[in-house]
Amino acid sequence: MEEFLTTAFWVAVAQIIMIDILLGGDNAVVIALACRQLPPEQRAKGIIWGTAGAIILRVILIFFALTLLAIPYLKFVGAVLLIWIGVKLLTPDEEDDHSNIQGSDKLWGAVKTVIIADLVMSVDNVIAIAGAAQGSGNPDHQMPLVIFGLLVSIPIIIWGSQLVLKLMDRFPAIIVAGGMLLGWIAGTMIQTDPGLVDYIPQEKAWGYGLGVAGALLVLVLGKIILARRAATKTPA
Repeated sequence: MEEFLTTAFWVAVAQIIMIDILLGGDNAVVIALACRQLPPEQRAKGIIWGTAGAIILRVILIFFALTLLAIPYLKFVGAVLLIWIGVKLLTPDEEDDHSNIQGSDKLWGAVKTVIIADLVMSVDNVIAIAGAAQGSGNPDHQMPLVIFGLLVSIPIIIWGSQLVLKLMDRFPAIIVAGGMLLGWIAGTMIQTDPGLVDYIPQEKAWGYGLGVAGALLVLVLGKIILARRAATKTPA
């Protein structure tokens, strides 16, 4: 019980909530699109059951991700993916990728659509949350904090998505901080990769240094990509 009162545990929970809000905003759109053709009296059920199925599926995926990250060099691969995801967060594509989400006028058809779409869209969430969970300080409490973090963040995504999106539009620094957070997690993941622990000092100072390096890498790459996009749009 004492482990649940540690700073490391609650920092990891806060990271999971922020990750799921930043990377899960699209899930609220998917839920709305999948349930839009349901009769009004069934929409709430579609949202609740679809979200419940998506949460259960994501917990299962994160469980396997936590297990796989114990394999040498997979944390390094996951860290590289997190860097890429962080950069993508800072440099979003302008195209809308939700046009292929088909609504259903049947309750379980809509629920199935929500679950399948969430599965396809959850790869980034799963990797990031698994990485954040491993920073909790105690392997025995990784899954409880994952479940707790998801349970807290999912309602925020569903019912507060519009507010979150407005805050992100008004304060772009939130998105920048989220991207850098993913870079931080990537850096700290590399330090504890089973295949690299013999080559990287395991002192906390090194972990902080790698985390800062990962966060700055995401920021720099994001600025470079945005600058290049702006340059290509500027008429000669």
